Amino acid sequence: MEDKYIASIDLGTSKFGLCVARVNGDDIQIVYYRETPADGMRASLIHNPMKAAQRLKDAIGQAEKELMIKILQVVVGMPRWEVEQVSASAVIERSNPNDYISEEEVRSLKFTALETYPLPNPEKNIMYGGVAQSFSIDDEIQLVEGDVVGTLSSTLSGNFKVFIGNRRATTALDKIFNSLEIAPAKKYFLPDVVARTVLTEEERNSGVALIDMGAGVTSLSVYHGGIMRYYAAIPFGGRAITDDIRTECSISADLAEKIKRRFGACQPGKLASLSEKVLQIRLTEPFKEVPVRYISEIVDTRCREIIEAILYYLQESGLQNSLRGGVVITGGGAELANLVPLMKEMSGYDVRKGYPRHMFSTIAGVYSTSATAAIGMVLAAKEDHLPDCISAPIPEAEPEETVEVEVIDNTPPVNNVSDEELSNGETGQLLNFEEVPAEKVPKKKKKTVKVNKGEQKPNFLTIAWNTVKNTALDIYDRANEE
Repeated sequence: MEDKYIASIDLGTSKFGLCVARVNGDDIQIVYYRETPADGMRASLIHNPMKAAQRLKDAIGQAEKELMIKILQVVVGMPRWEVEQVSASAVIERSNPNDYISEEEVRSLKFTALETYPLPNPEKNIMYGGVAQSFSIDDEIQLVEGDVVGTLSSTLSGNFKVFIGNRRATTALDKIFNSLEIAPAKKYFLPDVVARTVLTEEERNSGVALIDMGAGVTSLSVYHGGIMRYYAAIPFGGRAITDDIRTECSISADLAEKIKRRFGACQPGKLASLSEKVLQIRLTEPFKEVPVRYISEIVDTRCREIIEAILYYLQESGLQNSLRGGVVITGGGAELANLVPLMKEMSGYDVRKGYPRHMFSTIAGVYSTSATAAIGMVLAAKEDHLPDCISAPIPEAEPEETVEVEVIDNTPPVNNVSDEELSNGETGQLLNFEEVPAEKVPKKKKKTVKVNKGEQKPNFLTIAWNTVKNTALDIYDRANEE
């Protein structure tokens, strides 16, 4: 079985994650993953397509150079903000009720539900996708997809959660990749693909809340019975924490981000000796002194606000008492110190960080919470049997070869003609070139000449003879004209 490659791009608010994987059957190997600072993004939405395209062009070019490939198409994630979830249903009458219900019929039912749902504003809205909630047949209701396939029934109906997003966001995506001459092979609704990466089957079945804390958006996905039952998002995340530090300490955003990554932590009362340290910022006169405990208080305040908003939506889902699997926090914001114990303190659930599960071989640095979206899209694309995303590897330049060639020198040498002899020639007189006696004719010579493969450089003696011959003919023509 031949290898194929899948390339995925996670367009985050603060970083673009580019992942390339080699797939051979069931074997997946991550061969490349890099994060590039994002540009032109706000709350996971493309705000400035031109800036985003330039930053993506640089990132893709770097990957192509390192891997010696040409990326022709990619899988990409759709925004997590400005997404509305609605309910939809569809029914089909089966022509032959004595045949087993097939997976193809279930897919057809889902397609019908999505296609027939009336969008509130088709010019501004677009379907991001749908998730089957339950199916019904003649004698039974509330069946999951795995149970309904293979049953007998004259009718098949289904209930679905449909996710509606902003059409402008997908138009901007297409605009960017068209300018890069790269085709979007498929656009994925990220909450579902991230869940496949970090959640176990047992967690999804028993009930779990997945919180994805990015830079500009924090989203909540609730799973129960193996199915995503609820989705919500708020436009706050790690960047809001950075902005708070920047404002309170009167420093640049870059410095605030570095301080957050190095010293940012929730629960200032649990910092132990670290809370006694003081940061000296020597960028201004006089120097600023900022206690680490004060930084922690800033981070803790914003994190509590984000968690309270997420817990509100968790109550809205109606599944707050069905989460035997607890809470899983992923995304770049999950790396904040003490965020997990803070979430446990405020919610009462068991809480853990969500890292990519070990389902593939990989290079260093991929098993991080910030890489879950890019990795999840690769896994989803592999399951969907998407075609190869790259062209053949770019061949290396072939080195020059040194070969032995036989150079036969039969060119008669020419006596040197002085300028004085040329100037004294009479009108119409043909200049005389003396022949060399036979004993002076050079013999065959064997030389080592450096040539490129498939190409032989011309003999330098031939070039010299052609030059002299052309000069003589030119002089003869001029003499005849005079």
